[in-house]
Amino acid sequence: MDLTINKMTTVSFLTTKTTKDPLRSWRLLCVFAVSLTLTACGDKKDKTVDQKDSVHTVQTPKQVNEVLGVAVIEPAARISQLSAETGGLVKSITVQIGQQVRKGQVILTMDNAVESAQLRQANVKIGTQQDAIETARQNVQTLQVQLQKAEADLKRNETLFAGKALTRKELDDSRYDVQNLQQQIRASEAQVKQAQGRVAELRADIRYASTVAGLKTVKAPTDGTLLSLDAKVGQFLSSNQSIGDFAPAGPLVAVTEVDELFALNVKVGQRAYVRPQGSSERLTNGTVVLSSPYLRKKSLFSDNAANLEDRRVREIRVQLDDPSKVIIGARVECLITVK
Repeated sequence: MDLTINKMTTVSFLTTKTTKDPLRSWRLLCVFAVSLTLTACGDKKDKTVDQKDSVHTVQTPKQVNEVLGVAVIEPAARISQLSAETGGLVKSITVQIGQQVRKGQVILTMDNAVESAQLRQANVKIGTQQDAIETARQNVQTLQVQLQKAEADLKRNETLFAGKALTRKELDDSRYDVQNLQQQIRASEAQVKQAQGRVAELRADIRYASTVAGLKTVKAPTDGTLLSLDAKVGQFLSSNQSIGDFAPAGPLVAVTEVDELFALNVKVGQRAYVRPQGSSERLTNGTVVLSSPYLRKKSLFSDNAANLEDRRVREIRVQLDDPSKVIIGARVECLITVK
C-alpha cells in the first residue's frame, strides 16, 4: 500500500514539474517505468526465495540392519577375584594357572601352626572334661547306694521306735542321714549337668579353632578355571588380599554396550557374531541373552572418567555358540542383527 502511494506521488510530482517541457517529461516517465518494472521483479524473486525457505525437506531414515559394539569376552557368571580371609605365610600351592578345579578344592595353603596348636589344646580339654563328667556320675551312683542303705535304716528305726526300742534322737538322726544324702545326690547331678555344659562349650571352641585353621587355605568357590595366581611359596599374604582371578564354569558371553540411539533395536533372542577388531573374519556366532532394562554411563571402554558427554548406553550380553574360538578377556567387535 505504501509503495502504491509513493508511486502515485512521484508521478504527480513529475507531471507537475515537467508540464512546461514535454520532451523532458517523456524521458522522466520512461525512466520511472523501468524502475517500477525492476522493483516488481525483485519483489517477486524475494517472495519465491521466501517460499522455498519455508518448505522443510523430510528425509526417510534408513533402516538399521546391524548394530556394532566393542565387546569383551567373559564367563556368563563373571570373573571373580580370589582372596585370603586371613593373613599368613604361603606354605604350598597345589593348583597351576589354567587348571580346572572342583568346588572346595584347595588352591594354596598357608602356615597354620598356631591354629593347629589351638585345635589340639581344645581337643585335650574336652577329653579332660569327659573324665570329670564320668567322675561326677560315679559319685552320684555312690551316693545313691548310701541313700538306699539310709532309707532302709530309717524304716527299721521307725519300727523300733514304734515298739519303744529306740529313742527319738536316734530316729531323727536316721531321717537326717536320708535327707542329707538326697541333697548330696541333687548337688552331684547338678555337677554332672554343669560338666556336660562345659563339654558343649569346649566343642564350640574346637569348631572355632577348626574354622580358624581352615581360613589358612584358599579354596575354589565353585567349579571353574584358575585364570591367574599372584601368590608364591614363602610370600606373606595380608587379610583380604587378592591373589588371582577365577572363572566359574559355564558358557562364555560377549559383553558389549550399545549407544542409546540404537538401544531399542536390540532384543533378547536376536542373533549376533563376533570378529577381531578391524577384521572381517567371523570368529563365532551367538545369541542375545540379556538386554539391560536401563541406560547407564559408559563403563566398559571409557578412556576418560571425566568425560562429560551426555550419552548413555545399554549393556548387552551375547552367549557364544563356540567358546573355543575366543579367549577370556579378549576385546572383539560384536555385530547384532536387528532387522
